[in-house]
Formats: sequence, structure tokens, C-alpha cells
Amino acid sequence: MKALNHLKSSFIRAGALLTISASLSTAPVYAAKPFAVEETSVAEIEAAFKAKTLTCHQLVANHLARIEAYDRQGPSLRALLTINSNALAKADQLDAAYAKSGPVGPLHCIPLILKDNYNTADMPTTDGSASMAYNQPAKDAFVVSNLRAAGALILAKANMHEFAVSGTTVSSLGGQTLNPYDLTRTPGGSSGGTAAAIAASFGVVGTGSDTVNSIRSPASATALVGFRPTRGLLSRDGIIPVSETQDAIGPITRTVADAALMLAVMKGVDPNDPATEASAGKSPKDYLSSLDANGLKGARIGVIKTMFGTEKIHDEVNAVMSKSIETMKTAGATIIEINDPRLDANLIGKDNDVQKYEFAALIKNYLASVPNTQVHSVQDILASGKYHAASTGKFLKSAADIQDGLHDPDYLLRLQRNIATRKVVEKVLEDHHLDALIYPLQKRLVVPVDELNQADRNGILASVTGMPVITVPAGFSTPSDNAPLGVPIGMDILGKAWSEPTLLKLAYAFEQVSKIRKPPASTPPLD
Repeated sequence: MKALNHLKSSFIRAGALLTISASLSTAPVYAAKPFAVEETSVAEIEAAFKAKTLTCHQLVANHLARIEAYDRQGPSLRALLTINSNALAKADQLDAAYAKSGPVGPLHCIPLILKDNYNTADMPTTDGSASMAYNQPAKDAFVVSNLRAAGALILAKANMHEFAVSGTTVSSLGGQTLNPYDLTRTPGGSSGGTAAAIAASFGVVGTGSDTVNSIRSPASATALVGFRPTRGLLSRDGIIPVSETQDAIGPITRTVADAALMLAVMKGVDPNDPATEASAGKSPKDYLSSLDANGLKGARIGVIKTMFGTEKIHDEVNAVMSKSIETMKTAGATIIEINDPRLDANLIGKDNDVQKYEFAALIKNYLASVPNTQVHSVQDILASGKYHAASTGKFLKSAADIQDGLHDPDYLLRLQRNIATRKVVEKVLEDHHLDALIYPLQKRLVVPVDELNQADRNGILASVTGMPVITVPAGFSTPSDNAPLGVPIGMDILGKAWSEPTLLKLAYAFEQVSKIRKPPASTPPLD
């Protein structure tokens, strides 16, 4: 990688020119073989710091170089909205702290990409919308504070599907994010900016939010690990909301181990999110100890057959899932087919989804907490005209048209259906003595950028039940001119409430035996 004694890069973000410049003169310089940031892990970075073959400044500068080369040039992924202009200065502070007393925490100087619906006191939080382009929260989100305390360095905030209400990651502020594995396709969504950035090694770990599919859809589409935990494990305080019932947040990473580490740092009971009270005493301090390369041996895994497609367009995904199931069998798992018509994602989406009833009240309450916002309601956003009408207009208008959504009879009926669906899943797990259920997160490949909706997604099962689920890379479609490695395909592994250690064990074992992940060809190592 090209040595960076001086980095001076310009990025267009929300119509403003942001210039980052810094010198390496204040940071320790180690003469050693250059550290390859592509595909690196938290553990590898920690080892390099300990061996004094890498400084925080070097690590951050090299990630910024990749952003400069590939985000608005070359493949022009458009994954990011804002770069932290203090990133290199913060890196120098972390180097000084390390020299004095060692790492400040388990994520010391780990370059972090935040989805831009996570409040940050030192950077705008926009929800991807031009109507909120300069919104500056007064304080960090609860989990952002936890991540900073653990030593993570916030490198950038990522583009997202505007307001997190759909799955193709296009916004009025950031435009269309591209999938680094196939530049003609979306990266899924709504957390597609984070996923594209982590897949392309713009950062080491990232965060997303998930109201229906939005952590796992982009993880699936970019060969990453995405974790939507049990409702209440992670605080949503300071996360721009969509649905109190369905919203969750979680990590997006390249490895299961990094997801486990992120989960442990992010969790905690928070009085500003009452749902987290349920997590007290129900989670281990350390999730890394759950990882077991032989974790599939003796496991009982249910395959939800109603979540597989039956048309030709579904063949690529079905073939990858069949191979993944055989891999699990070879690793010692027992596979049980589950044919329950009640576990049909299309029907659950039609009958259970409540986000449009809750959004207007939640966004109004959130905007009231932002001192400098220019919009205060869904009606204000619509009146501003500063939103991506083609992909978000229909949802915004439907939310605005609902009067007193929280007391709407259909809304209350849907909440009852959610309880019933959860009981169905719990009974299936119990009756068949299952450790987890698996299914493809998407029945078909992620869609081309000229389609506004990612059809055939299965993620809603976890979102309406509040049960934990981890998405792992399952394979790739047949390679093509547009996708030289193929298009990534992900698999969901879902379990009972508070079964995160079990899910991590199963996911890690599958990761180790399958070794699916490959970096995208569109963002190769820099010279």
C-alpha cells in the first residue's frame, strides 16, 4: 500500500466540500512490512498494535485512502455521507494513550462506520434525507457512547435507504449506493451504505438498524455477517426511529468473531429505552467465549421450507442454500424440514407489519430532540419536497394519512398477530427440539439499481417476533461479467429469545467450515 506521509483528500458530502488533512509527524512511525487493511479483523489489528508494527494513525490513514479511491472515484460506490474530519487527530490521541497505558478498550482504534440514523454529537445525523441534511443531535446515541468508550474510532457515517423504510439504499442526500460485488445491483438495505463500506474495507466494523430486513438484507447481499439481536438487548435511544414494535439495531461485520465483540460492547440496560430492562441478567459479559469451531456437531437445525422460492428466479438462492444445508450436515448437524404455512414471509408482511402506523408519532418525537432541525413532522418533510419521492414518497404519505395510528383497530389487530406468530415459532422450536431455524434472507438475488423494491425478503419473521437472528454468507451466484465472483447470498439463523450465544456458536462453526467470504473485485488493494 502506498505510504501516506501526508493525506489531503476532498469529499463532496451533502453539497459541502469536506477537506481532511493531517501529518504523520506526531504519530509513532514503525519500519515494518505495510499492514494490509483489506479484510482485516479486530484481533489482527490488536496483534499488530501489540507487536508495534502498526499505529492507529497508519491504520486510519490507509482506510481513508481506500475511501478516497473508491467511494466517489473508480467504482464510485457512494457508500458514505460524511467523513469524520477529526479522524486522524483522534488517531493520534489513541496512539498517545496506547503508548502511555495500552489499549483504551476492546475496540481500540477500530475504524467504525455508523449508519446515519445513529446520533453523533460531533457529526450530523440525517437519516439519508436532504430535509435533515444539517441536523445536529445534542448527544451521542447510547450505543455510540459505548462504542467510543471501548476505543472505537468513528471514521464515517454511511448512506442508507432514506428514513430506513425500504431495501435498496437510495436517498435524496446520498444517491444510490452500489453493490461492490456487482455495480449494476443495489447492496440491499436499508443499511446498505454500511454494508458496502465494510465489504470494500472502508472500515473494519459497522452498525445498522433493522425494522424488517435492514441489517440482514445488506449483509446477505455483500457477503457479511449481520446480527439483529433479541428485542431489548441493545438500546435504541438516539437511533432515528421507524417502529417501536419492530426496530432493532446491531453490528455488520466481516466475521462472526467481530460481530460477537461488537455485540458485547454495544449492549446494556438503558433507562431511555425501557425495552432494555428485559435484558438484565440475560446476556453474558463476553460473547467471544461462545464461539466454537465444532459448534454444529450435534445441533438440531430446522429449515423453514415455506421461505424458499419455487420459480426460476429463485434457483440461484435455492442452490446455494442446498449446499449450505449439506455443509451443516457434514459438520454434524441434524436437519429437520419445517413445512408450516403460517411461516410465510409474504403473509406475515401483509398481516403483521406495523411500521406505517407508528412512524409519524415516533419521528415527530425524535425531531423535537434535535435543536437545529428545519422539519418537525412527516407533514413538514413532505412539504419540504426534500426527499427521494420515488422510493420513500408512498410510505411517507401513507404514514401522514393515518389518523391516530396507535389506536387504529387494524394496528391493534396486527399486534395480536405478532404475539401469535411468536408463539408459532416458539412451538416449532420446542416441538422439534431445535437449536435454531434457517432460511435464505432473500429468496432471489439482490435487485438491479433500476428496481425500487427488493422483493422476496424473509426477514420480517424476526422483526415481528423480536427473536434474535444472525445472517451469515452462504455462497455466491454463478459469476457473470457484472459480478465476476457472483452475487453474494446470505442465510438467516434464528433462535429463541436471548439465545445469542447459541446463534453465534452455530454461525461461527458454519463460517469456519464453509469459508464463504471473498472481498469484492471492484475495490482491490491499493498499490
